[in-house]
Amino acid sequence: MDVYNVTADAETFTCNAYLALGERPVLVDAGAMDGVVDAIRDHTRDLDAVVLTHQHGDHVAQLDVVLDEFDADLYAYGPHDRRTVELEDGDQVMLGDEAFDVVYTPGHADDHVSLVSETTLFSGDVVVHDDGAFDYGSFGRTDMAGQSRERLIESIRDLLDRMPEGGRASDASAASGAERSESAGVEHMYAGHGDTFEGAVRDVLETALERAEKREPKYPDE
Repeated sequence: MDVYNVTADAETFTCNAYLALGERPVLVDAGAMDGVVDAIRDHTRDLDAVVLTHQHGDHVAQLDVVLDEFDADLYAYGPHDRRTVELEDGDQVMLGDEAFDVVYTPGHADDHVSLVSETTLFSGDVVVHDDGAFDYGSFGRTDMAGQSRERLIESIRDLLDRMPEGGRASDASAASGAERSESAGVEHMYAGHGDTFEGAVRDVLETALERAEKREPKYPDE
């Protein structure tokens, strides 16, 4: 599966919007960048769906434009006028060539979900690799109305519990009778802000959890 950050060249504030290509082209979050449709078209002419991690403005400002241009379905946990599929905790969705479990991860936003496969995590804003507050393991802010640090901590714990660990054969290999192979676990992390991370994603999440559990302000002005 190939993943592209189609808002990487944005000059104004936006989330990272990720285009997952493969058998099923899907956009994870629409972002707030003018010209995102052109950025998507640089990679594909077709888009099957947009899947939202949550509906903060920097994640959905260009949503209508994208849906109109590609006539794509909208997958979202929270209510939306254009939602065609309601996501629930425990659902499974196909992005590119991989099946992802939907994990409900509120705290930063009431409607926040993360998406995790055998190899990859789309974490939205619940956990990021780096964001200016911390490097190698940061977490979504929880100082605004409707947010909760305690619920965010619980969400990170839930996400860690639901992430596959390395060292076991993939379900596909087992089902096909193929020779059993060891899985390295989740090694690709695409967060709503900051850089993409390649490596031991579980360790990044554990670091973020340790920081969040200190209950200290994320930013000095909180």
